[in-house]
Amino acid sequence: MPELPEVETVRRGLLPHLEGRRIDRLLLNRDGLRWKFPPELTQIATGAMVTGLRRRSKYILADLDRDAALLIHLGMSGRLVIEGAGLGQFHRDPAILPQHDHVVIDTDAGTRITLNDARRFGMVDLIRDDRSPLLDHLGPEPLGASFTGATLAAAFAGRRAPVKALLLDQRVVAGLGNIYVSESLHRAGIDPRRAAGRIGRTRLDALALHIKDVLTEAIAAGGSSLRDHRQASGELGYFQHSFRVYDRAGEPCPRPGCRGVIRRVVQSGRSSFWCRACQR
Repeated sequence: MPELPEVETVRRGLLPHLEGRRIDRLLLNRDGLRWKFPPELTQIATGAMVTGLRRRSKYILADLDRDAALLIHLGMSGRLVIEGAGLGQFHRDPAILPQHDHVVIDTDAGTRITLNDARRFGMVDLIRDDRSPLLDHLGPEPLGASFTGATLAAAFAGRRAPVKALLLDQRVVAGLGNIYVSESLHRAGIDPRRAAGRIGRTRLDALALHIKDVLTEAIAAGGSSLRDHRQASGELGYFQHSFRVYDRAGEPCPRPGCRGVIRRVVQSGRSSFWCRACQR
């Protein structure tokens, strides 16, 4: 499933084609995806101006000039495809089959933005005042200025759960997923199995900074393309070529001077990759 860097990359790709544009038509080719579409979705969105395009955790929010916003989640295989005359590289990839086009947005600039989702785990909802059960429980944004070691210390205080499990908890930090937590913990030298409440403040300060660095680098690389992720332009992301530990079990640890080997362990059904020699 796309994590924060992949969703942010898609948002930035959509920005010049959707923000400040009027929705001339919104077409729904089925009655829902993961859930049914709101019955008033087409009526409210058609003719509305998109006044802003934001990201919250792994969701994209398109603010409308009608005191509402479109809430979009890509699910496991969803793609937002941009098409239009003169867009060059944005022409549709023949591998993206039209039978999986479920939501189509035509703008006043002649651009078409299509949610194509073969597995249908994505979603489009209509929300007001940023209120939604999907957003209400979310923790702080890890790229925000207020996210620091103090944030982690407060969330981890007295907790015996493994640090990796808590970082994946969207109530603790919004948007983090398996890949970027593994990478951040390796840079911080923290064992993913370690009890979160037993990590000192100095190490948590470093962990918060490493999380920001990993996410920033991944966004600059267009995210990670493992299976379905592509940028809004149709290009693959390239951060997977910079993985230090994720999916590298059996390889030497890349930390300078470390003679350890990357190992894999399953935590709560998810693969964790770490170096026993330098992560403690």
